[in-house]
Amino acid sequence: MTTTPVITQDTSAQIASELATVALELHRSTVQVRSRRMGVGSGVIWQKNGLIITNAHVAQNERVTVELSDGQVLDAVRTAIDPRRDLAALRVNATDLPTVAVGDSNALRVGELVLAVGNPQGVFGALTTGIIHSLDLTETPSRQRWVIADIQLAPGNSGGSLANAQGQIIGINTMIAGGLALAIPSAEVEYFLKGGSRPYLGVTLRPVQLLFSNRRLLGLLILEGAQDSLAMAAGLRVGDVLLGICGQNFHTPDDLLNVLEQAEPGQSLPLEFVRNGKRCYCNVVVRPSCDVAPPIVAEV
Repeated sequence: MTTTPVITQDTSAQIASELATVALELHRSTVQVRSRRMGVGSGVIWQKNGLIITNAHVAQNERVTVELSDGQVLDAVRTAIDPRRDLAALRVNATDLPTVAVGDSNALRVGELVLAVGNPQGVFGALTTGIIHSLDLTETPSRQRWVIADIQLAPGNSGGSLANAQGQIIGINTMIAGGLALAIPSAEVEYFLKGGSRPYLGVTLRPVQLLFSNRRLLGLLILEGAQDSLAMAAGLRVGDVLLGICGQNFHTPDDLLNVLEQAEPGQSLPLEFVRNGKRCYCNVVVRPSCDVAPPIVAEV
């Protein structure tokens, strides 16, 4: 026989007090980011020596201003950006800034209580609560694309913190999809800060049907390429049609992205392509870079 736990008045007051304390700490570590192009967004003080994390779409300018919870306004310089993961790192000339602990986003469970702090509609340090709705996992174990929360967000929350009930940051809020909040996992933020970024070919691609050697194949036509990109460094050109990578033909346009997602810096990826009707090969040597645009699959 199971018994239903009873929440007494004293217990309720203790829970309320602890949540208020957590909310205050999260508020102190949240900043308002002001950009000429974006307007107002949010950011999280990640390190007390002046490192702030926000979304790439919030910090579109190299120089922005941030306002701390105590009203202090500081100039900030963007030191790193990864548009595909929608992350940016800012640096301000300050020390002993208030921070909170970073939690393990890989340890999250569906149903956990979470809190979000940001600046929706310009309201500084607004707090909302909800639960973990689901975890968007990749094929790699313990690897998440998104932390998805059933929590209310609004414009201005972008770049703010998603925290667990202990007040540990487990994600950076990024967007709303289908009424649910999507946050970048804290593990991905740590990877980004270590200089890691997903390797990208830096080309714009269009899926095409190709008849080659009496076989109908899916190809990815290179429409344009970024200067100093992985593709151009490997000798690829506009007009080449990519057929496969690592010995596997493409079956969907996402196959190329999936391989790149799992590649490590320094890894050599054999790429098969067609140029002027002839089958060709090259090796793409992976190097991390936050400045190289991702391969974009254009509409057919």
